[in-house]
Amino acid sequence: MSVCICLNGKFYKDPKDAHISPYDHGFLYGDGIFEGIRVYNGRVFKLPEHMRRLYGSASSMLLKIPYSMKEMEKLIIETCRRTGLKDLYIRLVVSRGIGDFGLDPRKCKKCTVVIMAGSIALYPREKYEKGLKVVSTATRRNRPDSVNAQVKSLNYLNNIMAKIETFSSGADEGIMLNDEGYVSEATADNIFIFKARKQKVKLYTPPPYLGILEGITRNTVIEIAELMDFDFRAEPFTMDDIYRSNECFLTGTGAELIPVIEVDSRQIGDGKPGPLFKRLLKAYQKMTRSEGTPIYK
Repeated sequence: MSVCICLNGKFYKDPKDAHISPYDHGFLYGDGIFEGIRVYNGRVFKLPEHMRRLYGSASSMLLKIPYSMKEMEKLIIETCRRTGLKDLYIRLVVSRGIGDFGLDPRKCKKCTVVIMAGSIALYPREKYEKGLKVVSTATRRNRPDSVNAQVKSLNYLNNIMAKIETFSSGADEGIMLNDEGYVSEATADNIFIFKARKQKVKLYTPPPYLGILEGITRNTVIEIAELMDFDFRAEPFTMDDIYRSNECFLTGTGAELIPVIEVDSRQIGDGKPGPLFKRLLKAYQKMTRSEGTPIYK
């Protein structure tokens, strides 16, 4: 057994047996939220943080989840346990539920809750060893006063259009700017750079008010960086700052930490994953394999 799905409290071994109505507003209108969560060495990493973000997103959307946080955590752990695996990716989706053809969310009487646990590999191993080639995209990030990025919603069309640009150019990933031209995030990950200013190398990442999703992995990297006494700044920066950076890397639950060696045909640093990135990666890997909510007693 390697995959398990929990649909509204019922468990399924075969994904084909888990059915969702075509009238579900998550399918019809993208009306819902989700979380991507990792399990390392039999422990769910940062589960309380993911729960707080999920229920915060639900509150913003007036979405009433039919389980308490503790009940949801128990369902997640049981779904993972039924796979028999110790290293997993969890996709938790909560939609508005079954309604009609109209937009009115009041017609949806009960949310649909899906928990999927299985393996994941977003990038080939060689990309982690050699680094990504990245481009900036013409598709701009949604304005925070339009579609708030802090709500991790099912509406990912903005990111998908930028991803299409990325693949069309032959790159591994795309960097999206906000409407003022500042770097926001990649199509599916947060972005960091190491850049020398006043003869000192500092770690930078865009602040949330630029329209980024405040990622769990992003915040974990910030936590590690501060423990390691890196000079960290959450400040706006431009593509030119990336071009001139010493090192660049992306972070995300699925991607974890992955280095960037080229942006818009410009080599970053010496064109190899940098030493500062490697220090952060080592510390992150140590943390993920020793902390978290245990699955197996």
